[in-house]
Amino acid sequence: MNFNEVIAHYHEELLAVEKELLNIFQGTPTLLPTIGYHIINSGGKRLRPLFLLLSADLCGSKSDNKIHLAAIIEAIHTASLLHDDVIDRADTRRGKPSANSKWGNQIVILVGDYLYSNALRLAVLQKNQKIMETLSFATTKMTEAEILQLEKTADPDISIEDYYKIISGKTAVLISSACKIGAIIANQSPQVEDRLMDFGKNTGIAFQLVDDVLDYSANPKTLGKKLGKDLEEGKITMPLISLLKNSPSEVSSEVRDIVKNYANIKDKKATMERIRTFFSEYKSIDESMAVALDFINQAKECINIFEPSITKQRLIALAEYSLKRQK
Repeated sequence: MNFNEVIAHYHEELLAVEKELLNIFQGTPTLLPTIGYHIINSGGKRLRPLFLLLSADLCGSKSDNKIHLAAIIEAIHTASLLHDDVIDRADTRRGKPSANSKWGNQIVILVGDYLYSNALRLAVLQKNQKIMETLSFATTKMTEAEILQLEKTADPDISIEDYYKIISGKTAVLISSACKIGAIIANQSPQVEDRLMDFGKNTGIAFQLVDDVLDYSANPKTLGKKLGKDLEEGKITMPLISLLKNSPSEVSSEVRDIVKNYANIKDKKATMERIRTFFSEYKSIDESMAVALDFINQAKECINIFEPSITKQRLIALAEYSLKRQK
């Protein structure tokens, strides 16, 4: 079982999710659906809806609301990306012009706000307190993580605990919530909800760890953006944390200076190559990937309460895709 097989199996349902997502973009201002079409046509793997659909199927859900809730999850994710691109002053998203580069920051911030509020309004209509609590918790943690990340910008002394708080909030909590909602709509026990929630959290952390590795090691054309954006934006991620921990004092001192003064460095290309050389010498990428693998193994342990099935294989394949992806 591999990721492409999972996507193929859920192809029709994911198309239905995209249709629902476009409906969430509908509003009186004509710019809303216009920006909606732009974002959806810019691609995206719809991983979070997939986690919800697979978790619901694993739990034997017969709910008619799976597609609707999967679209709500994706709308919240999309809102966070819109805000991220403004914060990061991004020009591209998935290799195409970002929404803020086309329509400006003011419009895009408001569209992100609209998506958050409309998604939560639609969630309220489900009349399920557990779902609302799960989504409100997720959006709160996502915002807290963004604030913490800004607070720790270009800080080489960031602790590993704060790094995990950031990636747990920015990425893992929404995947975790998608998995938990799959259990909720199947009327599963709190124990099953917690197991799937932990599965999603561990998978989400691994996903972000790999994302942080790809920022330094991927093919830029495949990745859809230039390498080293995290360092440029002052985001201190696992490869740098590993390097600072494992390198001798003269190297770590040099890296600390680079991190703190990167904006003022003239030859950024040469500096980035030097950082990548250090990564290779001190196995920073290898260690980061090993940590990601450990989180995936923990994720698999979380769902050992479920009997073997094709759906369980698909969910595991989706988690393992986090380690194998190139973008």
